[in-house]
Amino acid sequence: MVRKTFAVTVLMIVIISMLSMTVLAASYNSWAEVVNEMEAVVDKAYDIYLTGEIKAAKDQVDVAYYGYYEKLGFEKTVMAYISGNRAATVEYQFSYAKKAMTAGSSNDEVRAMLDELVRLLREDANQLDGKNESAISVFLGSLLIITREGFEAIIIVGAIIAYLVKSGNKDKTRSVYWGSLVALGASVIMAIILNSLTAASGANQEIIEGVTMLIAVGVLFYVSNWMVSKAEAAQWTRYIEGKVQSSITTGSVFSLALAAFLAVFREGAETILFYQALLAGTQTYFNMVWIGLAVGCALLVVIYLLIRFMSIRLPLKPFFLGTSILLFVMSISFVGAGIKELQEGNIIGVTPVSGITSIDILGIYPTLETLIPQIVLLLLTVGTFMIQMRKWKKARAANEPAS
Repeated sequence: MVRKTFAVTVLMIVIISMLSMTVLAASYNSWAEVVNEMEAVVDKAYDIYLTGEIKAAKDQVDVAYYGYYEKLGFEKTVMAYISGNRAATVEYQFSYAKKAMTAGSSNDEVRAMLDELVRLLREDANQLDGKNESAISVFLGSLLIITREGFEAIIIVGAIIAYLVKSGNKDKTRSVYWGSLVALGASVIMAIILNSLTAASGANQEIIEGVTMLIAVGVLFYVSNWMVSKAEAAQWTRYIEGKVQSSITTGSVFSLALAAFLAVFREGAETILFYQALLAGTQTYFNMVWIGLAVGCALLVVIYLLIRFMSIRLPLKPFFLGTSILLFVMSISFVGAGIKELQEGNIIGVTPVSGITSIDILGIYPTLETLIPQIVLLLLTVGTFMIQMRKWKKARAANEPAS
């Protein structure tokens, strides 16, 4: 098991190393220069809006987003060195500006939205440019990327593997490992495709990521529901435990492998693109990028091993329940993140909600379009647990000896 985990980690390092050879040198001396050009693009969008060409004005805002904020790695650098929440705030400001244009807002309102966008970008540029590049800053940036992006995937894969081993189906883990390995290969292909897209088709990346996450939501919800339905049965008798083991059919194994595939694939391509941006922006300490990556991968292996081997000591029912709850939480997080990607891809609208702050790690964002589906999924989750609890009570009553 340890050898397989190490092989996956080494493979990911090799993949990112190979792709990094295609990274172009940065063509800007500072992020302030990038913002200067973005401000010119944004001003042009406003001038176009004044002529009544709303679609053309929105397209120009997209040029600033896809052609600069994403393509040049501004977004990913903010996420690596400032925070994911800050990047989400800026991304939504792009959306709010386009929403104001679509609504036919007054010239002053649109101008205010665009000015706020430039202000946020300028603040981030000043903060990033003010960070004197050092070995430790590059190391921490690299470490943060791999641990942040890989954590969700390791948690999901580790929980599924531990579940199979705990339920006496260790022989089925091979399918989950293969799902993860195939996802790594698919991530490489997807990263190459996304890296070759022009600014005009940059929305495709957001749409692909969003659709992948929403598919993952369905798979994770199914898998977690399936796990929790076995928790009480596994607690009772050896006979019931045997039924739990035999219930892991070909279809169930496929679902578990697919969950692992989607978890790794969802993070893999984005992780590669993050490292491309980091390498492009690093002037001196390239070696610290690789050291940070290696240390981060080692931390992920430790996390995986903790999940894998600590689960052995846990009683069956608490472990099965805990695993299913974890996957439920991940599915709720993926709903918010997936819809956010579709919003950035101009597929879904943006309706801001005041009083709520973005919590990027939990997939919580201040829009109705992200919050409502999360609330619905949360209610479904609670309902699922309540229904299962009733089934457990009936099972207990059926197994109690007659007085």
